[in-house]
Amino acid sequence: MGSRMENSTQTSEAAEQPSPAVLHRAISASAMGNCMEWYDYGVYGYLAGIIGEVFFPGHSATARTLSTFGVLAVSFAIRPFGGMFFGPLGDKIGRQRVLAITIILMSLSTFVIGIFPSYGAIGFWSPVLLVIARMVQGFSTGGEYGGAATFMAEYSPDRKRGFLSSWLEFGTLSGYVMGAGLATILTAGIGHDSMVSWGWRIPFLIALPLGAVGLYLRLKLEDTPVFHELQDRGQTAKSPVRDLLPYWRPALMCIGMVLLLNVADYTLLTYMPSYMQETLHIGENTSNVIAIVVMLFMMTVITSVGAFSDRHGRKPVLMFACIGFIVLAYPSFVLMAQGSIPLTIVGLAILGFLLVLLLGTMPSTLPSLFPTHVRYGGFAISYNLSTSAFGGTAPYIITALIGALHDKYIPAYYLIGAGVVAILPILLSPETARASLRGRARPGVQTAKPATVGR
Repeated sequence: MGSRMENSTQTSEAAEQPSPAVLHRAISASAMGNCMEWYDYGVYGYLAGIIGEVFFPGHSATARTLSTFGVLAVSFAIRPFGGMFFGPLGDKIGRQRVLAITIILMSLSTFVIGIFPSYGAIGFWSPVLLVIARMVQGFSTGGEYGGAATFMAEYSPDRKRGFLSSWLEFGTLSGYVMGAGLATILTAGIGHDSMVSWGWRIPFLIALPLGAVGLYLRLKLEDTPVFHELQDRGQTAKSPVRDLLPYWRPALMCIGMVLLLNVADYTLLTYMPSYMQETLHIGENTSNVIAIVVMLFMMTVITSVGAFSDRHGRKPVLMFACIGFIVLAYPSFVLMAQGSIPLTIVGLAILGFLLVLLLGTMPSTLPSLFPTHVRYGGFAISYNLSTSAFGGTAPYIITALIGALHDKYIPAYYLIGAGVVAILPILLSPETARASLRGRARPGVQTAKPATVGR
């Protein structure tokens, strides 16, 4: 009897699955927005020193870097407001419409930085314009990741959600490699002085056509089958923020897990080039190439990590990564501090492997914590509160602590602390591998139970 019911449920869900062509477009459209977001971070992080010279001249190198990362931290302070606006809106009017808006705002806010006058041209107003652009960027990205992960997870078949959702973070890494690679090639090709004069603008200007491609892909898609089912039953959120209140426990789990994800993300991807240059005294181009090589390695394994989590569960992968950061973060930074390029690559590769375990698993894990009618809002708000408080501020705080304490192992301590915090929410979270995202509605509404997690 139970076997027939399970088979019936699987057959019903299989019949409702989109065609391979539609699924491919959905994955591409979701990943493209994340690619756009992290292309911006790649450009900004790898040109942090040059941006400091353009917008904050007349200060020491450390002060310019602090100012540049301070502007980045300000943009993260606004992200929760974007999550609170776009997330509930996505639960009310649909994921696709909101994601079209966020990618427009992200690409435009990155593009306009490339046309801003320098401090030498208009003085004080130059950094003011930079802050405003970064705030718009932060507001729009507040609705991007939660929506893109939700969109991708709700389109994906239950048994392949880990594999397919991992392409979202493949978009992250590809966007970052594009931004970092372009910044590195330009710097090596035209030289530092030309980059400060005009070359820094080119990567920012390219954001506009990239955003146009992403917008085209998103406008070609309908909303997710799971959201359409909720609409057909008349169960979409009427008051999304109020409806989210009973789900404070999954929200806290999300905040705790995202703390580790984004501290590792922004420390290793955004901050490491500056750390290698200013703290380890590795040349600008060399440090950039090292980080890019490690990210290319991560890109080759990330979808395998997602597929592994489909077969063996999300929690074992997440717990392994969490413990790995606690145990291996300090030894990895010791390796990088030896003054040897090969040892630096090994140390960063260890941390990159631990990060890719998180990146390949989180996009399928986090949306599954929330029921459909509050999934976008619950995820976006929780994710961005954690990112704003801990992830986006990591480069600034680490830079400031190294300057104050003169301890080059500060990033390791930061990663260890994040790993310790994340253990409890990972342990308390449900195992969501192969579990259905269908049939989960607001309390009091009778619906089918989610599919039992299989092995």
